Amino acid sequence: MALTWRSFDFFDATPIKITDDDTRAFFESNEISSVCSGSDSLFFGSYDGYVRIVAASWKVVRSFQAYEIGPITHMRQIEGTSLLVTVAEEPSAGDANNAPVLKVWALDKPVKKTGIPTCLSTVAINNGKKPFPISAFTATEDLSQLAVGFANGAVTVIRGDLIHDLGTKQRIIFESDEPITGVELHVDASLTTLFIATTSRILKLVVSGRGHGQPPKTVEDNGCGVGCMAVDKKTGDIVVGRDDAIYYYTLEGRGPPTAYEAPKKLVAVHQDYIALVSPPTPASESNTLRNRFWGSTADSIYTFTLIHPELRIIAHSESVLADVKHIFQIWGDLYTLTQDGKVFRYHEKTLQQRLEMLYQRNLYTLAAELAQKCGMDAQQQNTIYRKYGDYLYQKGNYDEAMTQYIKAIDSTEPSQVIRKFLDTQRIHNLIEYLEELHEHHKATSDHTTLLLNCYAKLKDIDKLEKFIKSPGDLKFDLDTAISMCRQGGYYEQAAYLAKKHGETELVVDILIEDSKAYDDALDFIWHLDPETAYPSLMKYARVLIEHCPKDATQIFIDYYTSKYRPRIDAPIPVAAIPVATNGGFVTGAANAVQNLSSLLPLPYMNTSAVAPAGPQATIGDASLVLKPEDVPAPKYTPPKPRTAFSSFIDHPDEFIIFLEACLKDDTLSESDRTDIYTTLFEMYLHKASEKKGEAHREEWERKAKGLIEGGKDRPSAIENSNVLLLSHLSDFRDGTTLVKEQSGLLFDIFRSYTSAKDTRGALRALRKYGPDEPQLYPAALAYLTSDARVLDEAGPAELAGVLERIERDGLMAPLQVVQTLGKNAVATMGMIKPYLAGRIERERRDIAENRRDVAAFRAETEQRRTEIADLGAKPAVFQATRCAQCALPLELPAVHFLCKHSFHQRCLRGGAMDEGVGDDVGECPLCARDNATIRALKKGQGENAERHELFKDDLERSEDRFRTVAEWFGRGVMGVPSVE
Repeated sequence: MALTWRSFDFFDATPIKITDDDTRAFFESNEISSVCSGSDSLFFGSYDGYVRIVAASWKVVRSFQAYEIGPITHMRQIEGTSLLVTVAEEPSAGDANNAPVLKVWALDKPVKKTGIPTCLSTVAINNGKKPFPISAFTATEDLSQLAVGFANGAVTVIRGDLIHDLGTKQRIIFESDEPITGVELHVDASLTTLFIATTSRILKLVVSGRGHGQPPKTVEDNGCGVGCMAVDKKTGDIVVGRDDAIYYYTLEGRGPPTAYEAPKKLVAVHQDYIALVSPPTPASESNTLRNRFWGSTADSIYTFTLIHPELRIIAHSESVLADVKHIFQIWGDLYTLTQDGKVFRYHEKTLQQRLEMLYQRNLYTLAAELAQKCGMDAQQQNTIYRKYGDYLYQKGNYDEAMTQYIKAIDSTEPSQVIRKFLDTQRIHNLIEYLEELHEHHKATSDHTTLLLNCYAKLKDIDKLEKFIKSPGDLKFDLDTAISMCRQGGYYEQAAYLAKKHGETELVVDILIEDSKAYDDALDFIWHLDPETAYPSLMKYARVLIEHCPKDATQIFIDYYTSKYRPRIDAPIPVAAIPVATNGGFVTGAANAVQNLSSLLPLPYMNTSAVAPAGPQATIGDASLVLKPEDVPAPKYTPPKPRTAFSSFIDHPDEFIIFLEACLKDDTLSESDRTDIYTTLFEMYLHKASEKKGEAHREEWERKAKGLIEGGKDRPSAIENSNVLLLSHLSDFRDGTTLVKEQSGLLFDIFRSYTSAKDTRGALRALRKYGPDEPQLYPAALAYLTSDARVLDEAGPAELAGVLERIERDGLMAPLQVVQTLGKNAVATMGMIKPYLAGRIERERRDIAENRRDVAAFRAETEQRRTEIADLGAKPAVFQATRCAQCALPLELPAVHFLCKHSFHQRCLRGGAMDEGVGDDVGECPLCARDNATIRALKKGQGENAERHELFKDDLERSEDRFRTVAEWFGRGVMGVPSVE
């Protein structure tokens, strides 16, 4: 016992000093036969049949005679009521034997005449008329069931309403040859079980409820002495004390006993303790110390002990010189009454005092258990664990010390513990403590930093993985953990944390800046919804285009043309995943980044659409392939294409692909379309400027030219000023030329060639634009003769062609040509001799032709004048023989006109009427129309003579103004009088 039980003095034992003389005399008279407590009072039954009530002042405050004669052997006060049950062995009438009598008293209802309490009911307990004393008694709280055990082995159960005296029923439910040493009732909701103890057995019997009427069942074939059976009111367990141990019994049977070897006379339950009274043991002759100390009383020493069975603590132990007759509880303390009438109080020390006793002996584990049993709050318990940890740390037991510190983690300042374990040799303990700090959500960013540094120092990847992938709520500062993982080179773990907690931008940062996993970064971005993907896409656009040009360009095209759909990874069946047989974490880590997308569900994940076809599906199965059209297109507003332009710096090929794809989007606004055309034109010119051969340059210039040529289906969307500027910067003359063509600036096109001394270009422009812009020929003449080298490059034939066109179209007067050629000593007389000779010859022909025309006009005029004179002075001879109308021979009457036309009068009338001419015909019908035309012309000339603006306009547009004046003079507008 010394090895398993620890002895302390948890109780203060003090004798009760009774100051009232009558009360003290009563106690010292040894007349107390029974004791019970309840309702804040003590009740003492005496051998003379009186009941005395003692208050907290230890003074008898009330007494009454319950029985005329006979000792009161048992009493029971119902807590919280004024009911008192007494049992006495009162002599029966005509019989010398004592017969037990049970009475129920109402202490709050005194009889008016006598003043004693009212006896509610009286019951004679049946024992088959066998004169044996009562050895045990118990009752339920409502007094509906009572059990009485007798020394002859019989047990009687009484049922009924004792409070209202409505009658009772008694039945002897058990009989044996062994005396009854204890009875206790165990009451459940619908079942009442009676535990019976004899000197050799423990039995149980259902007295009401299911199983009622069945014979008693033996729980154990070992009994107990009288007074050694009690009930633990907290648990309802039946407690039995034997010499070897304390036993516990429940409805299911015997529970685990608590070994405590000592003879036991009385057993009582006080809170968590069990009070034991051990009888004296004879002292041997060899035990001289005991004999010397106690003298003649050595063989009459009783032992009173309080033990804590669960903690195996002897809480108090003392020797008592007199027999302990009764143990009772009241006013929060435990009391004993000895044979000599002395009362001792046992008051439990405070919990802190008890703990200090344990601390003094370094029994911290026991202190923690005691604190738990006493219901100490967790914070106070943590103090015990911390003290225990300090004790173990001082002894060098660091592992156990850390275990205690972890238990006290909720109320311990972490820095106090961390400082003790900063030594490298104790880093494992430090890691354990820091991990627990995170588990209890008490870690700060500094703690997270320290923990990850410890992992890094030990290179313990497994623990790091376990820490960051721990399930449940986040137990650490996310930003700190990610930052430390990145600093320590654990990029896969950092990316996992960022992805798990929705830090998409951080995931991309880690994959690109740390892991350099550009393909995986782009794939991760492609799995995000549009709004989330855009910031990361723009942040690392140049890097992604640099390392993943094709895919990066495609995601830009999809995003900016409203065709973006987040990628979805089909779930892979477990059977299709190969099992790694070696390599451990290093092998798995190599693919960690590639498999990040499978760690968490992604936006727009449609599990039904991606489920494998069957249990044998593998990664290569067609059922795992998702078509783009199977993914619902998210709704978002694409940004303006201009925002992506800067992302393609130094990547013209990808930029051109992006721009060309954007142009196919029908939803582009006009301003966006203009931006794209302008930028694409610039990129074409940039590609054309690369020194990769003439064919390469011509190909890209052809594309650039196609953008600005326009057409009916697609007019040019680039502003002329932008085309001119970009073409000038890239030395793209065709662009400048096209713009000037479209703007009608043909002369500027020619001038640009001449300014650049591009003779061939100037001649091409002359041949192309000369028909529409004749003034180019005089300019070409001046250019060709401006420099001998230009003339040599062009050749005499070109100069001759220019002069010929100037001559043919009359663009310059010969004098002007000569003046132009005479400005520089470039052209020789031999070069212009053909021009001058041809000019002179042509003028001579014109003069000769004009003279012939003048002569002809004069001859015709004289002829007309002669005819007019003859008509006025000479008779007219009409020789016509046929009618000019009907072609028949003329017959009278006939009409003759001076124009030599003759008509039948009848034909003239008919024809005149047809022509709208009256009977008085004064004009030849055949000549009337010509005459009317002449008159109309004459009238028009007269009207135009007054409209000088027409003359001025014709004169300004004329190439030969002298000819124009002559023509207008000929039309009679110069004041010529009209001829009637």
